[in-house]
Order: sequence, then structure tokens, then C-alpha cells
Amino acid sequence: MGALKEKYMNECVPALKEEFGYKNVMQLPQLKKIVLNMGLGEAVQNPKIVEGAAEELTRIAGQKAVITKAKKSIATFKLREGMPIGCRVTLRGDKMYDFFSKLVNIALPRVRDFRGLSPKGFDGRGNFSMGIQEQIIFPEIDYDKIDKIKGLNITIVTTAQTDEEGRSLLRKLGMPFKK
Repeated sequence: MGALKEKYMNECVPALKEEFGYKNVMQLPQLKKIVLNMGLGEAVQNPKIVEGAAEELTRIAGQKAVITKAKKSIATFKLREGMPIGCRVTLRGDKMYDFFSKLVNIALPRVRDFRGLSPKGFDGRGNFSMGIQEQIIFPEIDYDKIDKIKGLNITIVTTAQTDEEGRSLLRKLGMPFKK
């Protein structure tokens, strides 16, 4: 069992049970999945950039990235249906906990002028979304081998019913929110 999953079982479960007054352990919020998404608008002019981004995302997540294709043609952007336009990875189970631990303990502290995450990234159902402007904050990315700095969207899906439950869960797992 991973260190973060152990922390959830030993520390977070009793604290959440007491905080929200749950009788059953199954009512407690927990992490369901983490989705990493890299949208590449410049892939219209340079289709090769998608393969590089997929490789970087695979290295970051520890799981193969899926290349996403455009669903509709948009003439204004010179986009055709079926063109590769980005990549994504969905993490569950142990890989999800490993990535979350790496994000909180290694990657976020490497962000310049980091003062904490905005607590406004919740969607009303306890799920949290955030954006990272530079993929180089992850230790797996070799700074010399990247061709362009790309952004990354991270969505953390929980079983929480409300934003307050989700915020409390993520805070207890070590997510640094602004006060």
C-alpha cells in the first residue's frame, strides 16, 4: 500500500468521520480518479508536437497517454475533424495516489512564486480542477529535451457530495490551498 493511501486510511478517515459526523465509512469522500489533459492548439500547424506532448505526459503520469482528435471541423481555426489536437491520461488506483503524492510534495513546491492553490477550482460536486502553465515542474521532464513549454490541466475527481467535503479531503491529503 502506498504512503498516501495509508495516510488516507489512518489519518483522514477518522478526521473526516468526526468532522462531518458520518456513521458509515462508505459515506466518506475519497479520490476516484485524476485526469491529466494537454490541449495543443498549435497542433493544427505542427502535427508532430502532439507525439512529443504525449510522450511527456506518459512520462509524467507513468501511464500511456491517449492522443485526442478533433470532433468537429472549425474553418476559422483551420481545424478538420479527426485531426490530433491534444492528449490525456486517466489515473486510478495506486498510480493515482502516486501521482497525487508527486504533485503535492515535489511538483507544486517547484512552481515559481507559489502561494497555494485557489480554492475556487471546485465544480460544486466536490471535484477540483487546476491548470499548470509549465510541464517542467515535474522531475521526469528533462529541460534540455523539450522543444516548447506546454500547459497541463489536472482534474481530481472525488466521491464527495459537496465542495466543502472535497476541499476538506484534499486539504487533509496535503493539497496546499490559499487561506
